[in-house]
Amino acid sequence: MCGIVGCVGHNNAVGFVADGLETLEYRGYDSCGLAYPGEDNLEVKRALGVVDNLRSRIPDDASRAQTAIGHTRWATHGGVAIDNTHPHTDAEKQIAIVHNGVIENHGILRQELIDGGYNFRSKTDTEVIPHLLDYYLKEKGSPELAFKSALGRLVGAYAVLACFEEEPDSIYAARVGSPLVLGLGDHEAFAASDPSVLAGNTDKVIFLEDHEAAILKPDDYKIMHLKNGTNTTRQPENLEDTFEAAELGDFPHYMIKEIHDSPEVIRAAISGRVLPERGIVRLGGLESKKEEIKRIERLLIVACGTSYHAGLVGERLIEEVAGIPVEVQLASEFKYRSEPFEHGTAILAISQSGETSDTIGALEKAAEFGMPKLGVINTPGSTIDRLTDAGVHCRAGKEVSVASTKAFTSQVAVLAEIAMSIGNRSSEHKQELMEELVNLPQKIEEILEDTTAIQEAAKKYSRSKNFLYIGRGYEHASALEGALKLKEISYIHAEGCGAGEMKHGTLALIDEDFPTFAIATYGSVFDKTASNIEEIKARNGPVIALATKGNKKIQDMVDKNKIDDVIYVPNSLEQTQPILNGIAMQLFAYYVAVEKGLNVDRPRNLAKSVTVE
Repeated sequence: MCGIVGCVGHNNAVGFVADGLETLEYRGYDSCGLAYPGEDNLEVKRALGVVDNLRSRIPDDASRAQTAIGHTRWATHGGVAIDNTHPHTDAEKQIAIVHNGVIENHGILRQELIDGGYNFRSKTDTEVIPHLLDYYLKEKGSPELAFKSALGRLVGAYAVLACFEEEPDSIYAARVGSPLVLGLGDHEAFAASDPSVLAGNTDKVIFLEDHEAAILKPDDYKIMHLKNGTNTTRQPENLEDTFEAAELGDFPHYMIKEIHDSPEVIRAAISGRVLPERGIVRLGGLESKKEEIKRIERLLIVACGTSYHAGLVGERLIEEVAGIPVEVQLASEFKYRSEPFEHGTAILAISQSGETSDTIGALEKAAEFGMPKLGVINTPGSTIDRLTDAGVHCRAGKEVSVASTKAFTSQVAVLAEIAMSIGNRSSEHKQELMEELVNLPQKIEEILEDTTAIQEAAKKYSRSKNFLYIGRGYEHASALEGALKLKEISYIHAEGCGAGEMKHGTLALIDEDFPTFAIATYGSVFDKTASNIEEIKARNGPVIALATKGNKKIQDMVDKNKIDDVIYVPNSLEQTQPILNGIAMQLFAYYVAVEKGLNVDRPRNLAKSVTVE
């Protein structure tokens, strides 16, 4: 969470930073601020809410500044308040700091600084940094030595940018466990949490590694290792041209726009990879580790949130199609478990942003055990992209809305491709699965062409306080994801449940005010799900059924008043039906939130990229 941007040598550094913060608003939108050199000290401008609120506070003459740093915040330590908004400074505003991450020992440092005569204005962990810098600047005499000394006192994960009034043509940067990329331009330099900020300004980037710091000047840079104190020589990489700005177009929200992107997302995900006419799946991202992948005997999938739900679909796909045992674990739990890893185990990380802190931690743990590391990532050049040995890019494009939609669609498609490309057995599912992936875009377009039934159900149930989502087989994962989408953006309490588990406790919740969204599309366990629907109706629970077109049994249940509302989707293979069902449930959640008048793209308390624990 949180986004940081800085530049030096730019002819309008403040304008660049403000634009960059707007690009990073998906990382946090509680408050924002920036700092730049003034006549006698550093000028700091801050605002609650979005970057537009900040722009109105920036004076016209700020455009002359050639150095600036900025921050958009997702609150962790300290509530949403101006005093807690970054940048934070020392008492005389000679030093300014922006920070993403958590300083775990901030309480100890704060008390030490208070005892030394320092006063604190905020409740953030970040404010200890400028005061530490001030202390060491007075002791060491130079910003570089002060920066190194202060960072040596910090415990935790962070990305930091600092500027000093006495060095107005420099920005100091450091990274420990939180992403930070440097950009080198023509007589200018940049730093940001996300390379998308740099696109269009430079194609030369350096991704800072953990425990590295840098000093950026318009025509020079230096990289230092914080632990051993040595300088590091690193040549810049080329920034891939994959960070084009997302355009809203005629859509009212990014979420609905990104749902409508799904047909093209599938086409992009399979283009050049899925070749049913030749009976092959070709994944260039795995080619370099082809022989190692052949030796995989067990696969561990690690992910969080929506990516975790995609992983649950992938678990069944890979086991059925590739014949490899798979286990899916929450990355946040995996890295703290103590478990044996047998020979032949590989790890597969799934992440939309490529910067998910818990998933990075899981990969680092896997590296300690020497496991092969694979990835399914939507962001080229991200930390997870660089930590993995091989992987497949989702090609979904930038997702702006906090609730992930098209990324889930592409992740499941890519996992299907991986299932067909690994393993040592010939699967009966492979050819029909390839052909169905090719057909999916048209079926998604069919759903998007007429959303009347979805909108009517959303309007009917928008005042509900609770919701139960049920599904079996592949659709258990769909139930979890559908519930997550609803609670993310509508703030309705929703619970996903394996339909067969209802009698083991969850059924006690059902009454006439507790609706159930039953995923009852065709499949090997359809009759079981239909029976579960009957159990709910016997207890007077309202039921929305998600069913495949032409399902006569569902229509018969409607006629007998055993189902209250039906949303029909096209029929697909059991392995790919979660993609179509996911689209319908995304739309349902979206229209519920719209009906309630909520901020669909920026739900409260959430951020797009979870870069801290």
